[in-house]
Amino acid sequence: MGILNTLLRAATWWNGQTLNTQLFTWRKGAKVGEDAQGNIYYRNADDSRRWVIYNGEAEASRVSPEWHGWLHRTWDEPPSEKPLVHKAWEKPHIENLTGTALAYAPAGSIRREHPADRSDYEAWSPE
Repeated sequence: MGILNTLLRAATWWNGQTLNTQLFTWRKGAKVGEDAQGNIYYRNADDSRRWVIYNGEAEASRVSPEWHGWLHRTWDEPPSEKPLVHKAWEKPHIENLTGTALAYAPAGSIRREHPADRSDYEAWSPE
């Protein structure tokens, strides 16, 4: 199974970091911080490159807004050095649930176990 995992890492990016990314990170990366999901953030010595190594599936919506801002140079200091101040009304970050069983389904959706009866909708039928 070890050889298969190595081949998967060499050829795919959605199963975690590729071998090239792992080598680049080992040679040039300086760890900057880690988020609550276990994703680890790096930059190179002159800060010309910033990247994330995902803990699990490589899904961009798993990057919190604080780290997203740092990765895209909205601010210079990483959240590990200068945490953002949050408002009392802000909700915690959650990943994009589209396409999963936890995705939002409105009241009349056929994806709901018991779709609501809709009296405000009349299906179109051709004449």
